[in-house]
Amino acid sequence: MTHRVAFLAFDGVTLLDVSGPLEVLHQAGRQGHSYTPVLVSPRGGDVTASSGPALARTVAAADAGPVDTLVVAGADVLAEQPPDGDLLAAAALLAGRAQRVASVCSGAFVLAELGLLDGRRATTHWRHAETFARRYPRVTVEPDALHIRDGRYLTSAGISAGIDLALALVEDDHGADAAREAARELVVFMQRPGGQSQFSTALETPPARSDLLSRLIASVLADPAADHSLPAMASSAAVSTRHLARLFQTELNTTPARWVECVRLDRARQLLLDGHSVTAAARRSGLGSDETLRRTFARHMGTTPTEYRRRFATTRPQESQNSQHSPD
Repeated sequence: MTHRVAFLAFDGVTLLDVSGPLEVLHQAGRQGHSYTPVLVSPRGGDVTASSGPALARTVAAADAGPVDTLVVAGADVLAEQPPDGDLLAAAALLAGRAQRVASVCSGAFVLAELGLLDGRRATTHWRHAETFARRYPRVTVEPDALHIRDGRYLTSAGISAGIDLALALVEDDHGADAAREAARELVVFMQRPGGQSQFSTALETPPARSDLLSRLIASVLADPAADHSLPAMASSAAVSTRHLARLFQTELNTTPARWVECVRLDRARQLLLDGHSVTAAARRSGLGSDETLRRTFARHMGTTPTEYRRRFATTRPQESQNSQHSPD
């Protein structure tokens, strides 16, 4: 039985949001798992991607016919201003027909604008997560997830995470072996360790409103390895520990300890990518020991420091990584 998948595109769309998931379905089709992709736009005809190429002869949403799955692609403009009426109308029409509704990257803004994600968990590109949460407070935003399913709705993170989402769709439809084979053909991970934070500055601190907290943040960022326990920071700021904890919660929506740990993790990641050993990265970031660094990586990123460095320090294959660095 053929599964009909509509990809909703529009002028300014991010090309990989469409082509990445399309290629996953193509690879699944080569295994005999039949998908019929349909390129749809609000009015039909050609649409121009943000990078310049045109997606030719798209079908108008009103003429798309039956749809099993809808995939709404993203574009930066969707985070900059609310989606226009034609795009919303097209998405609403197609979503009403579909058994399953998905978005890639900022395509989640379209679903949220329609109210389809109210009361649900969702994700989007890490860079737009704060805007998304502020604009749609009824949606529970999980900015570090690569993709999330809540009921019949699936949302994915930034751009290439659309491939992860499409693999999840194939697994839902045809099982893990089918998804695994498609992943092998595309030379991608079946399930990537860690979330968006391993690729981004998603943990970058928003500007503090108070001068006191701004100065404290600057001092921690300048020297993450110094003593930044709650008592030490409170003493430096000449306030009580209770008052400082309240400031962090009010202005940064986190605790002092959690925020300092994130700063130190960011510094450790950069040290590893710069070629430092696990021991040196732990010490110079302020995390202290190899074991603390390993636990922090496992908790936040679902991988180890050595594996992180092996994957992301270079695009070239690492033939003898274990012989060059201390194991963890």
